[in-house]
Amino acid sequence: MPAMYKVRPLHSAAVLAEHLPSCMYPLPNLHRAPGTAAPPQEEVDPSLQALESRQEEILKRLYELKSAVDGLSKMIQTPDADFDVTNIIQTDQSSPLSTNGADLDLMLGKDYGALKDVVINANPSLPPLSLLVIHSLLCERYKILSAVHTHSSVKSVPENLLKCFGEQTKKQPRHEYQLGFTLIWKDVPKPQMKFSIQTMCPIEGEGNIARFLFSLFGQKYNAVTSTLIDSWVDTAMFQLQEGSSKERGAVLRSMNAALGKSPWLVGTELTLADVVAWSALQQTGTASSAPANVQKWIKSCENLAPFSSVMKLLK
Repeated sequence: MPAMYKVRPLHSAAVLAEHLPSCMYPLPNLHRAPGTAAPPQEEVDPSLQALESRQEEILKRLYELKSAVDGLSKMIQTPDADFDVTNIIQTDQSSPLSTNGADLDLMLGKDYGALKDVVINANPSLPPLSLLVIHSLLCERYKILSAVHTHSSVKSVPENLLKCFGEQTKKQPRHEYQLGFTLIWKDVPKPQMKFSIQTMCPIEGEGNIARFLFSLFGQKYNAVTSTLIDSWVDTAMFQLQEGSSKERGAVLRSMNAALGKSPWLVGTELTLADVVAWSALQQTGTASSAPANVQKWIKSCENLAPFSSVMKLLK
């Protein structure tokens, strides 16, 4: 069959033979005229190079972070994973409260020639029992200069609250004490605390103040134990003390289950969780209706002198 039409070859056989096999055939440069040199490359802005380097470093760190998160996700499949932390708590190397205290200068700041004074405002209509218990515990560890005052916003304060710190029979010079602890009965909605009047805003809420004061014991916990303690403190303050009757019942059941596994709410030693939870039970009047394990735990608390001394204020 004859061809429809003929097309002339673009290159002769000699040209093809010259460039094969590395090149089928050459084509002229469309962007510049033959014989002209290539235009010089523009210099890159140093700030742009620095930005690119920074971006690469950020992407590298994000990749490393993603790898770490992926590794953690393999250990904990869900945010609410129910895992047994009993062994972790038992291996927590926390020292009992009877050992030496923390360095107050390190925790509260060094103030030459002045006594560090913790000042707490509280309403006498709802005494912060947990803070009174912690005060007694602190007195076993440090030399505490205690004082109780009444603000003009309060008309009258029961005699037992005015003497909640007892009588300090041994009067010593102020500089011989390690810490001042001043309680002012005042008409405030929530307890407030300061230890540096000029440089800090007040810490509000009984649970938050209790956290700060308990930290003065210098206790060291692992991450799991610290999380459980904080969880019990929040549960005691927001559900047991301020919650509905249904919420209180749920908290009591949880406490009963936890106290069936260990003598205290978190492990084998008294922690802040026990102090705050005991205080909330006494303030809400639910101690008498608590389950068996909780009743046993309450007796264990009240067998300790700091709790028994505060119990006298409720009679």
